[in-house]
Amino acid sequence: MKFIKRVAAVAVLSSMFCGAPFAQSSPIKMKIQAGVPSASIYYELMKNFGDRVDKMSNGRLKVEVLPDGAVVGAFGILDAVDKGVVDGGFAWTHYWSGKNSAAALFSNPASGSGVGLDQVSHMSWLKNGGGDQLYDRLFTEVLKKNIKPFMIQPMGPDPFGWFKQPINSIADMKPMKYRSPPGLTAEIFKEMGLTTVSMPGAEIVPAAQRGVIDAAEWIGPADDMILGFQNVFKHYYLQGLHQSTDVAELLINRTFWDKLPADLKVIVETAVSATIAETYTFNVYRNAIALEKLKKDHGVKVHDTPKEFFTAFQTATTVVYARESEKNAFFKEVLDSQKKFAGIVVPYWTQINGLYYNIGSTVVGGKK
Repeated sequence: MKFIKRVAAVAVLSSMFCGAPFAQSSPIKMKIQAGVPSASIYYELMKNFGDRVDKMSNGRLKVEVLPDGAVVGAFGILDAVDKGVVDGGFAWTHYWSGKNSAAALFSNPASGSGVGLDQVSHMSWLKNGGGDQLYDRLFTEVLKKNIKPFMIQPMGPDPFGWFKQPINSIADMKPMKYRSPPGLTAEIFKEMGLTTVSMPGAEIVPAAQRGVIDAAEWIGPADDMILGFQNVFKHYYLQGLHQSTDVAELLINRTFWDKLPADLKVIVETAVSATIAETYTFNVYRNAIALEKLKKDHGVKVHDTPKEFFTAFQTATTVVYARESEKNAFFKEVLDSQKKFAGIVVPYWTQINGLYYNIGSTVVGGKK
């Protein structure tokens, strides 16, 4: 009897000091700090994610999504989630590329990682080619953060961006200061001889109004219009190689995650999968509607990116990625994984996608 009592006492103490599961007498609350303002369509999608979790859990897990800056700034989200200042965060891995350059290869690989991956095949690499396992290691082994990560919103491809004057060549852009994503993307533009500045989305339009920057990219027509890009710029270039893939992530404090009951973990995982699917359909419609509004109501002129940029950017990407591979073993491991996967998938996926390009271009061409 004494032995049984001792075992029971040890079990109680272990549950107290080793991450006891959440009690379910009241709802569990999860606060997620977003890296986008509340007006963003991607903030709206995160709210939808929270609603799904609430309904599927019958109110046992309540998600509160906070806009950019509510607790910390966008670039402070990683550390805030790691330390438990907030339970979760919504951002992009390339924001952490200053801590390790490999981070950029997960959410925003430039020019299809230089190996031909588009956004759909990149998502397939994550789910079927070992990408998710490498992504988890990025946080646990490389960055050494107390975080459980999920890729949640495939929102690309991102347009090349907004300009006050039209550009016809790389030379036209060299005198400009261009807002680009941080990290390796900025390095690639630098390799091309361009000057870049990095800043969160909410700061871009005010910076352009003050003349701090001459051109900028953000996410896409719908979100760009919400932020008011059309009030400063009138020339919009749609094809952006710098983020031909753009996937946002949900970061959850791992201590918080480990304490969730098993069924709530599955509910979160299922809501993530649903948000991935919703983002694809949401993105196509909302961006198409916004682009028409930008042209008709705001006098924005939409351009194709000059062809010179495609070759130059691809070449610069190869140079920068090769340089990083020599310096960073984990970067090389991730890139090699993408190369191997692309060697199998890209020939098939590129040819099959030619069907949709030909269908669309025939219809669009017939309306001219």
